[in-house]
Amino acid sequence: MAEKEDLKPGDEVEWDTSQGKTHGRVVKKQTTETHIKGHKVAATKDDPQFIVKSDKSGKEAAHKPEELQKKS
Repeated sequence: MAEKEDLKPGDEVEWDTSQGKTHGRVVKKQTTETHIKGHKVAATKDDPQFIVKSDKSGKEAAHKPEELQKKS
């Protein structure tokens, strides 16, 4: 699991999906509420989320830091 301070744009990460593990890159740390594809991202400064772009689909999604595993 990643910590809030560990991840930065460009980092390679992986996460679990209903189809199994997938991977991509961190686009940015989100610290304010936003919307992605009509879904609310309830990020705050104290509870940030990370916008990641899937290598497989090219789509962006928001994930909490504990859902992401940094690839070494």
